[in-house]
Amino acid sequence: MKKSSILLIGIIAVAIAMILVIYTDSSTYSTFTEAKEKQTELYVVGVLNKQKDLDYDPVKDANRFSFFMYDNDSTECEVIFNGAKPQDIERSEQIVLTGKMQGGVFHASKILMKCPSKYNQDQMEVTEVKSAYNNKIQ
Repeated sequence: MKKSSILLIGIIAVAIAMILVIYTDSSTYSTFTEAKEKQTELYVVGVLNKQKDLDYDPVKDANRFSFFMYDNDSTECEVIFNGAKPQDIERSEQIVLTGKMQGGVFHASKILMKCPSKYNQDQMEVTEVKSAYNNKIQ
C-alpha cells in the first residue's frame, strides 16, 4: 500500500474514534428512577417541591443544602447539595441537577435554576451554582 493510503485510513480511524467518544460522553436529561439504575453522574430536570421545607443552616454547616424535588415523571426525591443555598431557589420555575444517586438520595454537584426574570416576564433568567467541592461524588 502507498503511504498516502495508510495515512488516509489512519485519519479516518481517528475521526471515527473522536465521534464515538463525543457521542458516548454526551448526556441527556434523566429521571430519578434512571439515576437509581445507572449509578453514574446524570442530569435530572424537575421542579422544587414547595410544600416541603428547605434544609439549610449556615451556622451548623454552610456547605450542606437539602431539599425535595419532583422530576419530569413526577417522582419525588431528596436532593443534597454540598454548597451554599442558591439565592432565590424558591422562585425557580425549573431546576437542572448534575449529580448521581446514592441510596435513595440524589447528591448534586451542580444546580442550574431557571428563574423568572425580574425585568421581563416573557424571558427566563438562568443561574448556575456549583458545589463547593471540586472532587467527584463517590
